[in-house]
Amino acid sequence: MKALPAVRLRLPRPGFPWSAPEVPQGFERPVVERRVGADYDTGWSRRPLARHARLLLLEGPIRLGVRALAAPERAGGDRLAKLSGPLIFAANHHSHLDAPLLLTSIPEPWRHRIVVAAAADYFFANRLIAAASALVIGAIPIERTRVERRSAERASALLTDGWSLLIFPEGGRSADGWGRGHRGGAAYLALRCAVPVVPVHVEGTGRIFGKGAKRPSPGTSRVTFGEALRPGEAESASRFAGRIEEAVAALADEAATDWWSARQRAAKGETPPLTGPRGTSWRRSWALGDRRGPQTRAAPRTAWPRF
Repeated sequence: MKALPAVRLRLPRPGFPWSAPEVPQGFERPVVERRVGADYDTGWSRRPLARHARLLLLEGPIRLGVRALAAPERAGGDRLAKLSGPLIFAANHHSHLDAPLLLTSIPEPWRHRIVVAAAADYFFANRLIAAASALVIGAIPIERTRVERRSAERASALLTDGWSLLIFPEGGRSADGWGRGHRGGAAYLALRCAVPVVPVHVEGTGRIFGKGAKRPSPGTSRVTFGEALRPGEAESASRFAGRIEEAVAALADEAATDWWSARQRAAKGETPPLTGPRGTSWRRSWALGDRRGPQTRAAPRTAWPRF
C-alpha cells in the first residue's frame, strides 16, 4: 500500500493582544528595552522589604554556610575603626565564595548598606539569576568586557547616596591561583565620588571552590583588611589603581608570612606581585607552593614580628 504524503498544517499566527502588534509601514520600529544584563533594574532590592530579607539570609544561612565551608579567620578590622561614611572595598577574586565571605566579614556600619559590583553577563544573564543575585548579595550589574557609562553612573549614584561598594578590580576569578591585573573601576569611582578605598585580601577560597570546580571542598580562609587609601592631588585613575593593587599584594604577603616581614618588603619595593611570576604554567604552579595543596583546619597561627 502506497504511503500518503505528509501534510503540514500551518496554523495562523496569533495576533494582538496575544503577540506584539505589527509596526505600520513608514514608521520606525521601537527599540525593545532589555530587562537583563546591564539594563536590569536593581532598585527594588534596596527597598526595606528586600533589605530585611537579605539581612535574614546574610546573618542566617549564608553566615552558617560560610563558616562550615571556609572557617574564616579575619584580620585588620581595627584599621577600619576610624572610618565613617561610604567606602569602596577592593578585593582580589578567586571564587564565587568571595562575595558571601566578604559580606559576612565586613563590619558594621557598612555590612548591611553595601552593594556588590557583579558581572552583568554572568550574574544578570536572565531574570531569575538577576533577581536572585540582587536579593541575596545586593548585586548591581557592571559591564566587565567594555567601558560602560551606565554602570559607572549607577555605582556613583549609590556611593553618593551613602551606600558602600564591594568590587573585584581584577574583573573575574583567577584561573590558576594567581591574581589578575587590576582594572581602573575602583580607582575611577574613588576619584569621582571622593570615597576612600579599603584594600582587602582573601586567601583560601580558591582551594575551597575555585574556578572550574564542580563542588566545594571545605577548608580554611583568611580575610585581611588594609589601611584606607585616598587618591592624591592630580593623581590619575590608572596610577591610583596601581597603588590599590600594590596594597592588596602587600596584604597577600602579610597573610602568607607575617606583618613585620611584609612591611619590610613593602618599604623596599620587594612585595611579590599578585599576578605571580611570568613563564610557563608549570612554573607558575610550582611558585604557588603549598598554597594550592589541601589545607587542614588547624588552630590559628600567631605571627610575631621578626627582629
